[in-house]
Amino acid sequence: MGDYLLYEQSNYSQSTKHPFHVEGEHKPDELAVKSGAWIHAAGSAMLPEGVYSMKSHPCWLWIAVEQGKIQLSCDRQTFDMHTSNSCLVPPDTECKSIEAIEESRIVWFSLEGQLADQFMESMGAVQHSPIQQGTLPAQIYLCKQIVQVICRQEGSDNDKGASSHLQSLLWSVLASYDGQPVSMDALLSHEIAKVIDAMRLNHYRTNYSLADMAAISRMPVETFRKRFVSEVGMPPQSYLLWCKMERAKTLLKQHYSVKAAGAEVGMNDPYHFSKQFKNIVGCSPTAYCKQVREPR
Repeated sequence: MGDYLLYEQSNYSQSTKHPFHVEGEHKPDELAVKSGAWIHAAGSAMLPEGVYSMKSHPCWLWIAVEQGKIQLSCDRQTFDMHTSNSCLVPPDTECKSIEAIEESRIVWFSLEGQLADQFMESMGAVQHSPIQQGTLPAQIYLCKQIVQVICRQEGSDNDKGASSHLQSLLWSVLASYDGQPVSMDALLSHEIAKVIDAMRLNHYRTNYSLADMAAISRMPVETFRKRFVSEVGMPPQSYLLWCKMERAKTLLKQHYSVKAAGAEVGMNDPYHFSKQFKNIVGCSPTAYCKQVREPR
């Protein structure tokens, strides 16, 4: 393609190298359009250290750091993002730049359709402002699959097959935000799915130990741990903590206090809860409340 979809193709300074990127646009088929939300474009890029001017998008934008550290500047805000952070950017937000603090790999997709707002809100977005959050390995993996499908279908005659595949991947991304079992491969095994279902059953209030989870799976502890990492992409207790923070975000949006939200996810010490929340989401619970509750 002649122009980049995510950032401006400008004259870079001598200190900024050109990014290596793959990206493409998607023309949805009739079924995708009827679903109400579909992938408009997607891409991935290896960014050498430097500053890259971004384009503003008429669609929702989801952008994640697969590896490295960047600063994303948009809507008069700067987001410090590192490996496994993502940002949800509303349509027509003024996007200024991505600065790669170190060599970084990013993935992204844009979404359109009459249900795009509702879809992105289910992933944690708010209408009035970009928002940063933590990201599961499976979500980055699914986005990379989306990029591959789009890039393969560009210029081919198999748009209908690509649309079907993209819709499946897109709804898997949404399912993962809802805490539903999503594998790094095809399907989770029955044993691992049982553990994830047990976590969801009481809205992540229970603080399962590794031994507790292994007992649910009926596997030895070390076997369970290795299987979980292989299938989900992260250690079981890290996954449980991520799900607790996603649940806490929902509660904070519903005007729960920080203390009450922490208690609802089994973390009765507000200091410990706030520290873990900031580690995963990228900001404190108080700052998150201000972002999601106060349209500017």
